Parts: sequence; C-alpha cells; structure tokens
Amino acid sequence: MSTLKKSFPEVQRIPLIITRDLSVFPGAMVPFNTSDPDTKRAITSAYDKEKLVFFAFPEETLIDGEKDPDNDKRQVEISRTGTVVKIMQIFKLQNGSIRILGEALQRGYINTLFEQDHFSEVTVDLILPNLEKDEVLALEVLMNTVKQYFKEYSSMVGSIPQKKLQQVTAEQDPDRLVDTAAHFIQTEAVKKNHLIQESDPKKRLQELAVLLQTEQELMKLNESIQNKVKEKFELTQREFFLNEQIRQINKELGRDVDEADEAEQLYKQLEAKKPSQEILDKARKETNRLKKLQPSAPEAGVLRTYLEWLADLPWGIRTEDSFDIKEAEKILNEDHYNMKRPKERILDYMAVRRLHPKLKGPILCFVGPPGTGKTSLGRSVARALGKKFIRISLGGVRDEAEIRGHRKTYVGALPGRILQSIKRAETANPVFLLDEIDKISSDFRGDPASALLEVLDPEQNASFTDHYLEVPFDLSQVLFIATANSLHTVPSALRDRMEIIEIPGYSDIEKYHIARKFLITKQLKENGLESAQITFHKQAIYSLIRDYTMESGVRNLERTVSSVLRKIAREYLEKKSPPPLDQFSRNITARSLPALLGTAEYVEDQIQKSNSPGVAHGLAWTEMGGKLLTVEVSLLPGDGRLILTGNLGEVMKESARISLSYLQSHCEAYGIDPERFRSTNIHVHVPQGAIPKDGPSAGITLLAAMCSAFMDRRIVSPISMTGEITLTGVVLSIGGVKEKLLASYRHGITTVLLPAGNRRDLDEDIPRSVIKALKVIHVETVQEALAVLLDIEKE
Repeated sequence: MSTLKKSFPEVQRIPLIITRDLSVFPGAMVPFNTSDPDTKRAITSAYDKEKLVFFAFPEETLIDGEKDPDNDKRQVEISRTGTVVKIMQIFKLQNGSIRILGEALQRGYINTLFEQDHFSEVTVDLILPNLEKDEVLALEVLMNTVKQYFKEYSSMVGSIPQKKLQQVTAEQDPDRLVDTAAHFIQTEAVKKNHLIQESDPKKRLQELAVLLQTEQELMKLNESIQNKVKEKFELTQREFFLNEQIRQINKELGRDVDEADEAEQLYKQLEAKKPSQEILDKARKETNRLKKLQPSAPEAGVLRTYLEWLADLPWGIRTEDSFDIKEAEKILNEDHYNMKRPKERILDYMAVRRLHPKLKGPILCFVGPPGTGKTSLGRSVARALGKKFIRISLGGVRDEAEIRGHRKTYVGALPGRILQSIKRAETANPVFLLDEIDKISSDFRGDPASALLEVLDPEQNASFTDHYLEVPFDLSQVLFIATANSLHTVPSALRDRMEIIEIPGYSDIEKYHIARKFLITKQLKENGLESAQITFHKQAIYSLIRDYTMESGVRNLERTVSSVLRKIAREYLEKKSPPPLDQFSRNITARSLPALLGTAEYVEDQIQKSNSPGVAHGLAWTEMGGKLLTVEVSLLPGDGRLILTGNLGEVMKESARISLSYLQSHCEAYGIDPERFRSTNIHVHVPQGAIPKDGPSAGITLLAAMCSAFMDRRIVSPISMTGEITLTGVVLSIGGVKEKLLASYRHGITTVLLPAGNRRDLDEDIPRSVIKALKVIHVETVQEALAVLLDIEKE
C-alpha cells in the first residue's frame, strides 16, 4: 500500500464528495450534477487547485448494533473507501446547479478527515494491487469466468458498446477487469459499492461473478413474466374474436339489439339534426370504436355516454323569436316597475334582430344591489322574446371544469354547466342567465372567470369547445345575461366583454309602487288570501318601507308583507266561526302594524339628529345601496396627534390627513389659531365601528367636521355631503350618486352638497320626485363648500 502523497506529492488534502446513487470505478468518465451549496463549494475549491476530489458513499448502521422493530434508529456514516477523481470540465447550468465531467483515477482509503465550515477534506492512501504468486492461476480462472459471464450479460442487455466488450475480454489485470466490467452493470449503486470497498482482487472477482450471475437470472425472470403477459393478451384478443362471431350470429337470428346497433342508432339520431361535418366525423369515429369493443369493456360505457351527449344536444335547433315590440314592452312592464334602461336595451335588440335575423346575441350584465329584480328581469326578458329561459348560479364556483367540463377519459366525466343547461333547454338560442358572476372564486383547479372569456365573447363563442365534447358548439345565438352586485371582483377582461347596465336601488316612491302593483298581489296569492278583501293603506306601505326595512331593493319588503299576511291568515282561522274567505275584509293601517309586526326595527338614530359642532353627515356607497355616514370630531388637550377610530380603511385615513393638512395651511382664513394644532389632539370617529369603511369620497365630510370643531360652529342642518378633496382645495367628483341621493332622501335630509363634476349624474335614472324633493348644491372648491356648510358668508 502507498499513500496519495507518493502518487501526488503536491497535494496534501482534497475535498470530499459524498454520493449515494453513483458508483465511481477507476478508468471511467464520471458525469456528476449537484445543486447542493456545500458540494458546489467543494467542487469549485478543487477546480481552483489541483482539480482532484474524493468520491465516497454513505453507510447506514444501527446505533446500538441490533435492530429494534419498534425503534429503528439509524445514523449515517461515511465509507472509508472511495475513488480519486480528476475534474476535466465544469459547467454552470441555468437552474443554478453545476455539472462536472471527471476521470476516475484510482481507489483509495481515507487516512484523515478534516471538517471545514461548508465541506470536508481528506488525505487518502491509494489501494495498490498486492498479488501472491500462488494465487495467479486461481485469479486467471476467475477472470475467464467473469469475462464469460460479462459476455452473456452483454448479449442480454444489448446496450454495451462492442468496443468496451472487447476491452473487457482483452483485460489481463484483475482490478482493471473488475472496474471496467462493474461500470457497465445496470443495477443499484449499493450493490456495486461492495466492489469498491474490497481490496483483495480475488474476492472482488468472486463478488463480480456472483453479481453478474444474479443480474442474468433477474433478467430471465423478467422476460418470462413479460412472455406470460403477452400470452394472456393474445388470449383476450382470441376471446374478443369469438365474441364478435357470437354477436354476428345473434344478429342473424334477430335477437336483442347489441352495442353496435345502439351506437349506430345514436349516430343516426345525431345525423338527423344536421350538425357540421366535423361533428359527424367525430361521431362516426367514436361509433366505429364502440362497435369494436365488448359491452363489458370499461371504455364502452365511456364512449356510449359520449355519443348520447352528442345526440341529445340541440345542434341547430332554435325557437322562433317574437318580434312584437309592443307586446314585449307590455310584458316587461307587467313584471317590473321602472327599470327604463334595461327594458329599452331589450326592445332595441328585438328591433335590430327583426332587421338582421343573424344578429349575434348580446352579452348583458345587470349590476345593482341585492333585491332589485335583476334575476327576475332575466326571466321576463325570456318571456318577452318568446325564448326558453335557463339559469345557473356561479356563486362559489371555483373549478374551471364547471364551465368547460372534464376530459372524457376521467371517471364520471361530464360536459360543463353551459352545455348541460343548453341540453335541458333543448334549443340553441335560449336566454341564459349567469347569476352572481361577481361571486366566482378560483383555486388550484383553475379560474372559472378565465373560462368564461370564450363563452362571453361574441367573436369566439360561435365555436365554443367543451373539454368533454372536443367539438365546437355554436353559442352565438344565445342571449347571455349576467347579474352582479358589484364589478370590483369581476376581472377586467371579463368585464370588457359585457355590456354593463346599472340597476340602482329604489327610492321610497318606487318601492311604494312596486309593493302596490306586484308584491302585495303576489303575497296574497302565495298566502291563500287572494279572494279576501285585504287592503293596505298608503301610509301603512310607507311605514313598512321606512320603519321595518332599510334596503336598496325590495326583498325584505316582500318578506315583511308576507309576514303581515301570515298574521292575518292566522287571525282569520282563529275566529270561532270565520265567514267565507271572500267575505273576510281587513284594512291595514300604519297604526295596526305594531300589533302585527312588533315595534319598528329602524328608528332614526340620535346621532343622525345631532347638530353639535364637530358633527357632519356624509354619504357612502355600498353593495347594499347608499348609506348615511356620520363623522364626529372631538378636540382634546395634547400634542397635535390625529386619532382615527371607526374601522377606517387606508384611503379614508389618507383623506383625514389631507383634511387636517388643508385646515392647518388655511387656518387663518377661518380664524383658527395655528398654536391650537400643536397643543390639541384631534380625535376623528365614524360610528358603527364593526363595519369597515373606506374610500376617498368622505374627504369633504371629514374636513367639514374638523373645521366645525375648531371654529366651534355647527354645520347648517339638515345637510348631507360627499366629495373627494385635494391639498389644493379642489372638490373632485365621485361615484354612486344615485345611491347616495336616495340614502339622503330616505333619511329625510333634503339638502345635499355634491361636487360640480357630478352635475351630469343627476339625469341618470334618478326619480323626478326625488330630484324635486332634494336641494342639490354643487361646489368646485373647499372654500365654496365650507362657506355653505358653516354659513360663513352671512357674517
């Protein structure tokens, strides 16, 4: 034996690399990849010096020397034997890992191990051959045996190059023979590592012979198993051939219709609907496949279901459109009060459709608070157009397959809900309502909103392809109507494909007419009192609207009317001798409501009546409609801090800071001592702290409340306000004007301060009765607003 120092005198220590899945034999070229930071440092260090590294492999040993089945604790130790490798080339890959190509030089034994911060270094003693003269003959016999086994192994594997086979056959050195042959054996590294550890050439040859013989037996066993599988497959094919003969015999004898005939019937059913040639070709292909399968084959059920879906869809089947515009307008007015814009849009569509029969269906989106009649309006549209109506709810849908379907190879696969609904409608041009499109979610299964991009694009939906059908279906004649409470959660690409029609909340007057014309009549019928003489006085209806409900829509109002009628129905049946129902009468007045419904649920808050300095009433938009937003400001001795409470969002907090900064910079104009800002803490609070509040439109309200508190002057009452402000004193326009005006009107505040930029919004669907009842003041600057709110000009 000799040390590495004798063979490589300039090298004292070389980096250690531990590899579990690679056996390195001398004479072989070693490709090695790693992304481990410590291993990369070791390779780089070696490459910068003598380009030598030492490859070793781990050994698992039991801690206590014996195996405990219930507590099998293991520790990993490094094998002391390995191979010295010289790095020839090094490559840096794009993923951050490195790849080296090295030449294995000689086996060695670790003499000393030096632990470093990131990798270890070793000194190595080389393993040199030490042959005894009396063993030469035995080694020669073993070498011939190994060469014969390797030749047989090579013929079975078929992937060992002929040149390497000749090299093994001609090799005369025992160690080089083992190293060269073992390198080409295709087995686990742990089996070949024993050949690296062993230093005795005779034992190495014996272990290699056993390994070659074992691998040959395993390959023979594997080949035997494969032959048996092949024979079994051929037997299955033979059974299929015989079953096919039996099927033909049964057909000649006129017995039951078999799978092939059923498939042909489905194809003819589809062909009668005259779909495109592409669809017929696909159906013919799947029909021919089904004919060749046994009825019990799993794939037969999949193909049969697929053909049934193809045959059941309404290819080219359309209902006749109604073009009577006056009749359609009558139907729309019968079902819904007001809603001028959506009704006009539908009637416009009917007119153009009559002039251009091949017009593609529009993609409409009704946006408004809950309970404003968006879903029921879609049903009325279908009735007015003489089309069938289908509806799917998208609330909570988070799987793309709900829209596009699953691939038919999956167990239990079906088309998406779009084509399922088209099949139920039995027509290719229904009115299709996509309810709650703003409630779509997404997760690891995909984004349904992205799948809807094709459905709701008139340029693409003429060839909508479901994952299950794999053939295009024409949706261009479908009238899609989506509904949403808010567009904030609808992706911009999807929003761009739809024509947005706002359906804002109702005023009290509109609710009164809806209740008289629709809700009371409907609930009388549903509660079995249709023939009774029951009347609601005008003030009773207004009391239901103002004292028992507080909403933008009429859903709760309908429930409240129903609750009143249920009480009356019970009262009628509890009489000792009730008269016939058509002779029973009852007048419902505002005074009788507490006995039927209890005390009023919505009483005007005291805070809304408050008119003390530092209190201002703003207006806010929510998905439920407009709300009154009261702001309170209190001044406390302190160090000039701004305290914000009431669950305010970041944008609203910024508005408060802007308001304070503006007031500080213009304090002299309002007679406020600048020193007060340094010695006073300003506490701004917005009541109802459990409700999150955000947005820039409360800027003028916050500034008015602060200015009122510092000047100790009450704001002119009653007045509500809304508007975003800037540091330069400009009042910017805001959104949700109708909802905000209705909120002010609902709370009895008839004077409203609005930005001048919102003049144009007063013409948009706001009832004239509301406009007449309100005094709207438009301002362009903060100075104008504060002059009105604090009545400064009169002094």
